[in-house]
Amino acid sequence: MDTNIVGVGVGITDRFRSVVEEKVSRIEHLAPRAQALEVKVTHRSYRNGRMEDDTVELTLDGKGPVVRAEATDADKFAALDLAVDKISEQVRRAKDKRVDLRNHPRGAKFEKGTGEIAGIDVEPASVEVLRAVATGSVPVQADTADEEDYCPVVIRQKEFEAEWMTVEDAVDRMELVGHDFFLFIDARTDHPSVVYRRKGWDYGVIELTTQAQPAVPVAS
Repeated sequence: MDTNIVGVGVGITDRFRSVVEEKVSRIEHLAPRAQALEVKVTHRSYRNGRMEDDTVELTLDGKGPVVRAEATDADKFAALDLAVDKISEQVRRAKDKRVDLRNHPRGAKFEKGTGEIAGIDVEPASVEVLRAVATGSVPVQADTADEEDYCPVVIRQKEFEAEWMTVEDAVDRMELVGHDFFLFIDARTDHPSVVYRRKGWDYGVIELTTQAQPAVPVAS
């Protein structure tokens, strides 16, 4: 497996490279079909007195979906250990799920008339969750790490191309990237949807239906 190490704001020492090579064997054992591993180390310093930290991002590429994991710590070696643990757990979960599917075929069915999904542990989102998404009650804030007005809660914004897939495929992709949710376009309905993790192998799904934009009242 090819390994590529990139440093952003930090130099990559020979010691760090040797530690990465030791970790690669562990990942190769779990994912023998993987062809490449990209290790990205990003060092961040802050103007507001917050302690500097390092983020290690791992991207495992090969036959099948890409697997990603990241971790942040004041020490890049500790961040590397955490990221390796995360990506190893994601690969293990995916393997366990494939074995479970072979023994218990999913056979999900979508009823267009009722909108129900049978044969998969997916539960529609509650009215409260849909209302929160529709009204935008959870504010989104851009990454302000370099600004003096520090906020402990930082939400990074990323843009990806839309992908059409089934709910089942979206759940699998969510497990591989190690997130608690996954945004996609439902291939059955062409509606923007989000699957999210509940408990164990239980998941939920939020689907946005297409509606006309409400009319804006004209001031007299």
